[in-house]
Amino acid sequence: MKQVLFAALLVSLGTACSKSFLERTPINRQVESDFYKTPEDAFEALVAAYSVLDYDGYGNIWLSSEIASDECFGGGGIADNGLTQWDNFITYTDHNAAAWKKYYTGIYRANVFLNKIDGVKFGDSSYLKDKYTGEAKFLRAYFYFDLVRMFGGVPLLTKPIEDTDFKIPQTTADSVYLLIAADLKEAISLLTPTTKKFGDIPAGDYGRITKWAAEALLARVYLYYTGYYNKPDLMGLVNKQDVTNGIEDVIQNSGHNLVDSFPKLFRSSAGTAFAGQNNKEGVFVIQYTDKGKKNWSQQNGNRVQVMVGIRNLALGPYYQGWGIAPVNEKLWNAYEADDNRKTATVISIADEKLNFPTATTDQVQYTGYYWKKFTPMGGPERPDNNGGDFQIDNFDNYPVIRYSDVLLMGAELNLSTNLAKAQDYYDRIRDRAFYNNTSHRNALTNDANGMKLIMNERWLELALEGHRYWDLLRQGLTVAKQAIDNNTNDQFKVTFRAETKGLFEIPQTQIGLSNGTVIQNTGW
Repeated sequence: MKQVLFAALLVSLGTACSKSFLERTPINRQVESDFYKTPEDAFEALVAAYSVLDYDGYGNIWLSSEIASDECFGGGGIADNGLTQWDNFITYTDHNAAAWKKYYTGIYRANVFLNKIDGVKFGDSSYLKDKYTGEAKFLRAYFYFDLVRMFGGVPLLTKPIEDTDFKIPQTTADSVYLLIAADLKEAISLLTPTTKKFGDIPAGDYGRITKWAAEALLARVYLYYTGYYNKPDLMGLVNKQDVTNGIEDVIQNSGHNLVDSFPKLFRSSAGTAFAGQNNKEGVFVIQYTDKGKKNWSQQNGNRVQVMVGIRNLALGPYYQGWGIAPVNEKLWNAYEADDNRKTATVISIADEKLNFPTATTDQVQYTGYYWKKFTPMGGPERPDNNGGDFQIDNFDNYPVIRYSDVLLMGAELNLSTNLAKAQDYYDRIRDRAFYNNTSHRNALTNDANGMKLIMNERWLELALEGHRYWDLLRQGLTVAKQAIDNNTNDQFKVTFRAETKGLFEIPQTQIGLSNGTVIQNTGW
């Protein structure tokens, strides 16, 4: 525990990203006694918290939850460890240590900022204090939401730890959710005066948190918490009407909207029609860049990309990767033949006639299907053609919240109270998937059957974007087990262990360092 909760004192506070507003002088070039005095100081400290969003590939909840879901297997190479353990819910030495360290580093930086902000002299720029504080509150809530989904009750820190605070006990999941709800509500209030519609946001501010992002994340938290824990509201602070109103605000007033064609959302499927890294559909988008230029001490690049790329081969337009999280054929088969999301989401080796050496590959759990969303791309833009390293300098942004996700949350929230509105939001997603052919619409009903249609649409629309596992869990452990279990007698056999309640294994090192204040999750 001492190691993890003190991690941010051991990790450089340099600004790891280098995209526009993140291109700042590293904070670790400053002396603390002379810092936290000016608005620029405050902004540098805020950027240090933002930079943690880019950390790591192996410890990324996006990747590990995809492997734990029914969308992917563990994969990788013969010598890789820890991947099939995620897939099969098997204990593994210090599993999830990278995620634990990442999130507590981010929480530490947000807490330092919030602890110091009152000492900054903003003068005529007093509005910046509210804006920066709202962004920091969002970041802390975001980091804690990933932690509590993965591990349940965790040590809860709301201020920087001191030398005597190493043995911080676990709190309950409810206590973590109470902080998340309070932080997001405050973030929405603080960000409201300065949030612009998407079309008015300067390009240099893409990736910064807005009121719209906070409203959308609060809805996601509400839906997960009330579903997974079977609760009527979010800790008495947020009810269904609150988040319905917030989602409606994003849909009607944010300036965000659907890109007209689904394949245009991703470089791998768009070609020259790519809508761009920060298109109008991205409500909250983590920024990546290739500007690290082989510097392994920086974490500027999207390290998930190389992990999910085709194993050790550049085939067709795609560049090489490690073959982690090969796609389950079940996902490929779930799409209707003329759904344009099918070939924009998944690479089918056979259908694209790619020459993959199945007889000699060391790919574990070869399925014949790889990620197309976010796969590394070849050609002149690839990192090692531009002074970078293909392992660490891929640069596709990760859209944490897309407008299509907001529409589907809107459909879900309105299903029992405003069926016409729910139908409209659902139809907008279905229509785009079939080139605006309305013949593929399904009629929603305000019951379990209607909810099943919405959840299935979330699966197809948001596949490989880190949402499926959590969507299964919030429908209940029985639903999750039915979807995830793969009852074969070969290398693809998967058994979801309901006794874990879907929670991940707490890193054993942290349990040891805690001297008994942190207890391993049930089932591990």
